[in-house]
Amino acid sequence: MNPVSVAGIAVQGDRLFIARRVPGGDLGGKWEFPGGKAEEGESCEEALIREFREEFGVTVAAGPCVASSSFEHRGVVRELRAFLVEFESPGFTLREHSAWKWAGLGEIEKLDFAGSDRKLLPALKVYLEGNPRI
Repeated sequence: MNPVSVAGIAVQGDRLFIARRVPGGDLGGKWEFPGGKAEEGESCEEALIREFREEFGVTVAAGPCVASSSFEHRGVVRELRAFLVEFESPGFTLREHSAWKWAGLGEIEKLDFAGSDRKLLPALKVYLEGNPRI
């Protein structure tokens, strides 16, 4: 089984929460759905909760998986699983990002978005079209 990375998909109306990585590193300056690698023995939901706490200083509740894809990073194929998240605490402290915003899929498609996260967009579009409540 391939190592797993997780992405948090927070939805506000027809917009999604995205953040721009600080310069440097493989994803420096790119926009992404926040998340990261699930550590050994950690569930995807636990990984998302930890990542949002570490990266933004906020508490989230993890919901269902709504999209997945795979990507290669430094010669290792990883599985990327995207889960709905809801913010449970207000305010953000940007620790690994230089900016955040709510953006529609059309805007996201035009941004310099992380390649692994870009692969999630078709499934997210289908999900959002089938769930008008959000």
